[in-house]
Amino acid sequence: MGKTLIIAEAGVNHNGSLEMAKKLVDTAYECGADVVKFQTAKLDSLVSKNAQMAEYQKKNIGVEESQKDMLKKILLSFDDFIELSGYCKKVGIKFLSTPFDIDSIHFLNDMQNIWKIPSGEITNYPYLVEIAKTHKEVILSTGMAEISEIEDAVNLLKDNGAGKISILHCTTEYPTPIEKVNLNVMKNLKKHFRCPVGYSDHTQGIEVDLAAVALGAEIIEKHFTLDRSLPGPDHKASLEPEELKAMVRGIRKVESALGTEEKKPSVDEIANRVVARKSIVAKRNIAAGEILTEDNITTKRPGTGINPMHWKNVLGTRAVRDFCEDELIVL
Repeated sequence: MGKTLIIAEAGVNHNGSLEMAKKLVDTAYECGADVVKFQTAKLDSLVSKNAQMAEYQKKNIGVEESQKDMLKKILLSFDDFIELSGYCKKVGIKFLSTPFDIDSIHFLNDMQNIWKIPSGEITNYPYLVEIAKTHKEVILSTGMAEISEIEDAVNLLKDNGAGKISILHCTTEYPTPIEKVNLNVMKNLKKHFRCPVGYSDHTQGIEVDLAAVALGAEIIEKHFTLDRSLPGPDHKASLEPEELKAMVRGIRKVESALGTEEKKPSVDEIANRVVARKSIVAKRNIAAGEILTEDNITTKRPGTGINPMHWKNVLGTRAVRDFCEDELIVL
């Protein structure tokens, strides 16, 4: 198995502050993530003045206002992203931002060589075509989607020239209850679309992410924050820095544990065979010429003598010499 791509999703957890966004970059790097990801949008292109907040947003923020009013306070400007992209290069972590409108696609096109399409855009025909026309690699989140909608999006991307496509299973609920995760869907997605699959996680904690890697996820995307108590729509479903670090460390351990599909003993196991396995030995003192039967031979450690799998071949033969109790039988 290759190395899992770990995307630390900063999203809008900078609360509209460029300085906080830079701290999120630092944190993602220090925690060992491969990519730090943000969200880029032109407010007037993203949402109408009549769009209401999602229920989870109302609950997490604690106030009710229009989506537009909420987002106005937490989006960064294009100029901010230019500076942020440069800062990521300086720190040494890959920059990625999800565009939420066509203007943002054009803006980000020269800044990144891969696209992350959010779940909400999976039915946005002109958006998907614009992404595909760049011929770049695509990671597609599938929260809220039916399998037929995923098929339509994947076909549209392929028909318009998209590069390699990876699909992320996702449950769009912040935070996602454990019982609604349904990780086994990844296996169905991999079989159905014959492409790399991963998991975009909104659960609290890191257990589901480790399980996803064990099930074959090649990409893990996880929201993180500097402080879960900060105001904003996504902080409560995000990891704090120490948790993010633990997730990255845990994923790397799971990768190491997965190994290959070939069943064979390790070098250390071979050395332990002598200690753990048994040999055919004398159950009691045996005189030379005596017939070997189940009454006078048995199996005991160590495994340095005749393998007990030859038991039937040994039975009925005559002792080639005298054997003391527990002595290894030789033929």
